[in-house]
Amino acid sequence: MTEVGFAAFDADNHYYEATDAFIRHVDPRMHKRCMQWATIDGRERLLVAGRVNRFIPNPTFDPVARPGCLDDYFRGRIPAADMREAFGKLEPISAAYRNRDARIELMDAQGLQACFLFPTLGVGMEAALEHDVDALTAAFGGFNRWLADDWGFAYRDRIFAAGYLTLADPDWALDELDWLIANDVRVVNVRPSSVPDGAGGRRSLGHPAHEPVWQRLDEHGITVAMHSGDSGYGFVLEHWGVNSEFESFRYDALKSLLTYSPISDALASLLAEGVLSRHRNLRIATIETGSEWVWPFVKKLAKTYSQQRHSFEEDPLEVFRRQVWVSPYYEDDLNGLRGLIGADHMLFGSDFPHAEGLADPVSFVHDLDGFSDDEIELVMRANGLSLTERAAAATGA
Repeated sequence: MTEVGFAAFDADNHYYEATDAFIRHVDPRMHKRCMQWATIDGRERLLVAGRVNRFIPNPTFDPVARPGCLDDYFRGRIPAADMREAFGKLEPISAAYRNRDARIELMDAQGLQACFLFPTLGVGMEAALEHDVDALTAAFGGFNRWLADDWGFAYRDRIFAAGYLTLADPDWALDELDWLIANDVRVVNVRPSSVPDGAGGRRSLGHPAHEPVWQRLDEHGITVAMHSGDSGYGFVLEHWGVNSEFESFRYDALKSLLTYSPISDALASLLAEGVLSRHRNLRIATIETGSEWVWPFVKKLAKTYSQQRHSFEEDPLEVFRRQVWVSPYYEDDLNGLRGLIGADHMLFGSDFPHAEGLADPVSFVHDLDGFSDDEIELVMRANGLSLTERAAAATGA
């Protein structure tokens, strides 16, 4: 394992959900509208709203891909016409992917002091249920309680599992957030997308209906993570004649080259509609969205502000640099990102134990060529740790 001279903080660790994660605490009367398991042609398949869901090829996660087995592919070193071949041999699921004490032991061996912990399956489920808001809230209310059972939200002040918050029902979201806060949550995941309104329409993240939720997050200094997943951007793919069903690890050249950017659009809503200016204690962490989107987004912010200053309370680029932290991919232009947002707003994230992540999380440091020792410690440790603490300006925390 790589050593860096200090215990690191990984802003992008994952668990593999237990098979009852979306079932254990969901009212059985809602299972058919939410999640069920079925044996189809001899395979266990996940049904979401009564349909086979393909977001994850094998949502039992046993067997599962080896951590980091796609490293060379994502660095652009090898092509992969056959993704199954790129994955190589699968392996039995490790206890550390589902058991928090086993995970702590693994983190010790990896040189990690602490981590944010995110869903694997869960980041694709909101899109699958957004047509049925009651089912959506039932599923994620149950999911958060499973998460409290199996992982906790601040286990031993080392594993900070992200509670999942959907804004589809703002009243539910506020009540759920209060429950999460009472259970010591430090970070919540909000999908980088517009929000279904339950009546066939959609709301922006900055819609007034969501204001009480942003206010509560601000008051308690809770970090808001926006982790990649299915953001519901299938309409863009359909416009270009590409299959819009979100299936992890199925790649299409046109799909990879289209310029849709859910994370840019989500931040645009928070900035243009003044959410971050009104709530200066809000901290946004963009996770597993890389950083290539930052350059065009910063350029758009600067141009829009110069043309429409009357629309902004303050310079949105300054707000972005003040309240947004970015976890880049290891293969990104890390020196360039430092120049745009500063090392103090960059987060090391390994995506462990995913196939597209790093098998040795702390080896991320090898891609920080040209960073000073102080900057390396910011990226690899201090910045992330600071986001696990209730923000200093918080009241009532």
